Amino acid sequence: MKLVADLHTHTVASGHAYCSINEMAQAAADIGLEMIAITDHGPNMPGGPHLYYFGNLRVVPPVIAGVKALKGIEANIVGPSGELDLPDSMLAKLDIVFAGFHTHTGYDDSGISKNTRALIGTLENPYVDGIVHPGNPIFPVDIREVVAATKDLGKLIEINNASLTVTRLDSMENCIRFAESAVEYSATVVIGSDAHHTSLVGSFDSAIKLVKSVGLKSEYVLNTDVSKITEFLLNRRKALR
Repeated sequence: MKLVADLHTHTVASGHAYCSINEMAQAAADIGLEMIAITDHGPNMPGGPHLYYFGNLRVVPPVIAGVKALKGIEANIVGPSGELDLPDSMLAKLDIVFAGFHTHTGYDDSGISKNTRALIGTLENPYVDGIVHPGNPIFPVDIREVVAATKDLGKLIEINNASLTVTRLDSMENCIRFAESAVEYSATVVIGSDAHHTSLVGSFDSAIKLVKSVGLKSEYVLNTDVSKITEFLLNRRKALR
């Protein structure tokens, strides 16, 4: 399985990542990726960027070092109904919007039922394209219910390579179950590196191994083809009109 885009990366603006937008894009170019998404953490993340950062992303060029650069966010879920830490008016101006649970950002583990409701509430936000590292065991959810919701709503589930190699290392069992449920529901998956340094841009090996092990076919992995990504995002934006 060959991936052509890394749709989950962070720059120094996230507060705990270490490279610039240009450096991350150049790293993508160096390994032959065609597209990268800059998805810095939302403002509730300790040390994260101000709202102005996302409002001013329009100054970032759409192509850097020959790589298509999407301007996005990894927003923080901050409320029981899936509220996020960036207003819809700003989410609407971004190329791609992911969201997920993070500690110390405004939402604490509230049990499987309430966590599931919050995550599905996030998916129901028309400006959200998908959920990231949902296998984090700190925030347990009803996996089949969440995956069914992504399928029904036409949203993305991430299989996060960093959750298998760098952080949240007790996520493996849940990530396998998410991938198995994606097969069951024919839901669309995105594989992300969650890179916080240039050395990890395009690091997908563990996630690819996982999805292959459960029989998930490449046709259900969004970032195997730039045209699939472009079509998905275009259709998502059309649905907002």
